[in-house]
Amino acid sequence: MRRSAGILLHRAGPEVLLGHMGGPFWARKDAHAWSIPKGEHGDDEEPRAAAVREFAEELGSPVPEGELVDLGTVRGSGKLIAAFALAGDLDADAIVSNMFEVEWPPRSGRMQEFPEIDRAAWFTLDEAREKIVKGQAVFLDRLKEHVSS
Repeated sequence: MRRSAGILLHRAGPEVLLGHMGGPFWARKDAHAWSIPKGEHGDDEEPRAAAVREFAEELGSPVPEGELVDLGTVRGSGKLIAAFALAGDLDADAIVSNMFEVEWPPRSGRMQEFPEIDRAAWFTLDEAREKIVKGQAVFLDRLKEHVSS
């Protein structure tokens, strides 16, 4: 099974930082089209290290200082996703995501580049529940438990 890891950045409110998935498939979607900044990693890389790397790649900013809190794993989209909570702040309007290449339009033979995350924004937990891909919503529940304890 493929593995993925990411960081759920949160600040007072609580609010969480989510990224809107880039590329043509997600361009016109909003509900359940946002994700924690995350990416795949191999068996030879620890999830925590992968989460830090992917955060920097997808947002163009290093991970803020602070303690990464393990939110556990979930199965989603054929992957095992590990997430870590981190209290911190980041200018969502200043993100610069790495790019990926895909054939677009399909079967056209033309390859085009798109950002992995085309924008980021802060959301309350209730707003985030409407935005985040359904398989990752459990991380919002786990974060809520963490910040209220």
